[in-house]
Amino acid sequence: MKSKLNKILRKGKALFLAYDQGLEHGPSDFNDKNADPLYIIDIAKKGGYTGLIFQKGIAEKYNKEIKKSKVPLILKLNGKTNLVKGEPVSAQLCTVSEALKLGAKAVGYTIYIGSIHESEMLSEFEKIQREAHKKGLPVIAWIYPRGKGVKEIPEKELMAYACRVGLEIGADIIKIKYNGNPKDLKWAVKSAGRTKVVVAGGTKKDEKELLKQAREIIKSGAIGMAIGRNIWQNKEPLKITKKLKKIVWA
Repeated sequence: MKSKLNKILRKGKALFLAYDQGLEHGPSDFNDKNADPLYIIDIAKKGGYTGLIFQKGIAEKYNKEIKKSKVPLILKLNGKTNLVKGEPVSAQLCTVSEALKLGAKAVGYTIYIGSIHESEMLSEFEKIQREAHKKGLPVIAWIYPRGKGVKEIPEKELMAYACRVGLEIGADIIKIKYNGNPKDLKWAVKSAGRTKVVVAGGTKKDEKELLKQAREIIKSGAIGMAIGRNIWQNKEPLKITKKLKKIVWA
């Protein structure tokens, strides 16, 4: 699987451009320019990203342009809206076979550990992981602690727990959210063992804060970032991409 991972890594490092926010957050993240998937594909191509994260619908309808861009497609296999409140659950929306037909080089799946629906997502992930590995596709696990089960547990513990879960369930890469403490992130990465860790870019930040965070992420042992809004909401996405690449591949 290591050689398959190289299709979405460069010199062992990753910079993924994430664009699954339309399902997760609705169109509130978008403006007239970045609502167009072609704009995102262009950024990924010109910016030299190692992966482009889409849901099934965009991957189907813009497949020709994605393939032409030569940016590896990472297909998200599950998702949810933010309209339903309460304990989170993210259901499967796409199969491994569909991902392969669309030319995906890896698949992704979100698990909300701590939710009362955790077991459903773990069970679904197990089937996806087995099939994906059988067909030579790496699996990225988005692991986010959410729900009643995580109340009053320190973020440091939850971040490390998320990483350990990813290792234990057989993910090739774990995507987590960073709590802003480099020491905590270093422990979380260590907890992931030989499973690689990428960190979510999260909500829009000013450039100074984003670059500081990127340096901490790489110094802590993570292999890179899966970043969306901080790129395609930026007025100069290629300029900020260039600065991030210098940090990731320092």
